[in-house]
Amino acid sequence: MIRIVALLPFVVLAFVSLAQAAETQKPNILFLFSDDQSYETTGYSGMTQAQTPNLDQLAKRSMSFTHAYNQGSWSGAVCVASRTMLNTGRFVWHANDVYKTAEKEREAGRFWSEYMKNAGYRTYMTGKWHVPANAAKAFDVTGHIRGGMPKQTPEGYNRPKNADDTQWQPWDKKFGGFWEGGKHWSEVVGDEAVGFLEEAAHDDTPFFMYIAFNAPHDPRQSPQEFVEMYPAHEVDVPEDFLPEYPEHKEIGCPPGLRDEHLAPFPRTELAVQVHRQEYFAIITHMDQQIGRILAALEASGKADQTYVIFTSDHGLACGHHGLMGKQNSYDHSIRVPLLIAGPGIESGENDAAVYLQDVMPTTLELAQVRKPEHVEFASLLPLIHGEKTESYDAIYNCYLDRQRSITDDGFKLMVYPKANRVKLFDLTNDPMEMQDLSADRAHSEKKQQLFVTLQQWQAKVGDTLELDAQLGK
Repeated sequence: MIRIVALLPFVVLAFVSLAQAAETQKPNILFLFSDDQSYETTGYSGMTQAQTPNLDQLAKRSMSFTHAYNQGSWSGAVCVASRTMLNTGRFVWHANDVYKTAEKEREAGRFWSEYMKNAGYRTYMTGKWHVPANAAKAFDVTGHIRGGMPKQTPEGYNRPKNADDTQWQPWDKKFGGFWEGGKHWSEVVGDEAVGFLEEAAHDDTPFFMYIAFNAPHDPRQSPQEFVEMYPAHEVDVPEDFLPEYPEHKEIGCPPGLRDEHLAPFPRTELAVQVHRQEYFAIITHMDQQIGRILAALEASGKADQTYVIFTSDHGLACGHHGLMGKQNSYDHSIRVPLLIAGPGIESGENDAAVYLQDVMPTTLELAQVRKPEHVEFASLLPLIHGEKTESYDAIYNCYLDRQRSITDDGFKLMVYPKANRVKLFDLTNDPMEMQDLSADRAHSEKKQQLFVTLQQWQAKVGDTLELDAQLGK
């Protein structure tokens, strides 16, 4: 007995040492999050004129998920729904159920950052939050916490009416917005993220960084040199350009909707070119800040032990289909870039349909956290390592009670309950979603199949909206 008791301190120390070693073996997580960035607006995608040299370099060493989606929104502020889903891990209507009590969810530990804290991570956040939970308590360390979008001004709407309408300029600081406080908000995010990494270089505790840019949300402001990279008259007008979307009122996107009010009705090619010029410019400016952050990660000596994830909360029409906002179910507005790089990740592309919110359970798995029962999104790691080829049998999307869509097997069915109609697109042959096949008898069986799948997904996500069965026939 005396020998055993004498050995006990050494046994305890051994277990403590093993536990500490396990903690240090956990990888760091750097999560980079943009706002309103469509999947097509990266240089590496080659789909638009947007230049993103730093994201392009990241993509070269990442697994790029080419079909990553947002699940929709119960609110005109699509950002709110997307970020609530991300931080709670719940599907859209289940996230809506806890939205108003999000702070209680956080206090109960059912929040992304709280799980990371409990796993031994030092957690950090700067930038856009837009979730009704206390960010200062959700993370160990915070920089600037921005509620939602930067302030717009009357001059920022319904423009440009003509080529001489230059009253509002993205670099003019008198309009506030991203310039409020004296320094562009993207640069502030860059500064604060770099500062945290400089501190982390001297700390062996694994870190979880939630770096959330407000860019490229409107007001799409950036320094003049970035705007001048994209002369408006040289900006491509999307092939699917329309002066006006036929069902804009029925789908909840009338001229009075804030996002749609940014450009004049009917749309003009000039207005679309100017808005896309400003969109690309603020993306390139944000990309510069991402480059600074990635350089600081390298300088910290932590890069080899860090997973870097980049995505956006949803996309944006910005001139596609006669629309300006993200309150629609076209791919330009629900599909986002998604990159993940880090130890053991082979670079390449994966075309499996996933949700952007899958990054939450992915990081929990990396942090050796058992997936909580309420988390409904799926880790990306089995897809990355070839353990499975799909996470979902279809992609569901919603907007208020005005729109529903389901994407499966290369086709998308959109349902407009208030317009009493559906639209069907063959995404393989018509990726711009311009040829509605819903009235084509050759595709009637596909329409019916998709309608049934949509109803099944309504049950999965807690969607109680009743759809007229005649719409699927």
